Amino acid sequence: MAMGKRGKKQATTRGEETPKLIKVCPKSVLDKMSPGELDVVLRALLKEHPDLKPKAEAIAVEMVLSPSVEDIADEVFHAVTCLDLDSLNDRAGSHSWGYVEPTEAAWELLDEAVEDVVADMKRRMELGLDSAAETICHGIVVGLHKAKGVKSDGPLGWAPDFPAEEACHVVAELIRAYPVEKRGAVRDRLVEVLGDLVPEWHEMISRAAESAARGR
Repeated sequence: MAMGKRGKKQATTRGEETPKLIKVCPKSVLDKMSPGELDVVLRALLKEHPDLKPKAEAIAVEMVLSPSVEDIADEVFHAVTCLDLDSLNDRAGSHSWGYVEPTEAAWELLDEAVEDVVADMKRRMELGLDSAAETICHGIVVGLHKAKGVKSDGPLGWAPDFPAEEACHVVAELIRAYPVEKRGAVRDRLVEVLGDLVPEWHEMISRAAESAARGR
């Protein structure tokens, strides 16, 4: 029986009371609930609608596994700036398979330095963790931007264009990993976010993103 109606005959069935209770609740009630209360709501919702469990688990996995832009950027920055002259000398010069130019060796070493992070970005896409993949892309680009202009007698000094070109390549790789019908939207998101993070590269990244979205 509804509150405040003790002496009045119940006019509705028990099943009809719930909509009335929901109706008087403020729309922002979920925003005001504590984490513990939200946990109870989520468990009740999943119990009543078990078909929502796979989606809830996917969201949970993405939240738990999503890296931070800062951590990825630091990892990439360290990877490309820690390579020294010795590493370049080991790769460049005469070998049993032939002669390797210092510039060619520098690009190879820098590519290898970031390949694990780029592979991780692609792996997240394959798992359907689109948001995490985009976060990794942001971090890679920021890390490369931080490395731009760093004075080095190692590979980075021999391949000063690597950070900018690799940033464009990574953005394009991510966009191409999406179905064709979604590429325009991800292009817009990347250009907007990276425009704020690395404004100096905005035009360059926009061109690379547009080309990738068009399948070029």
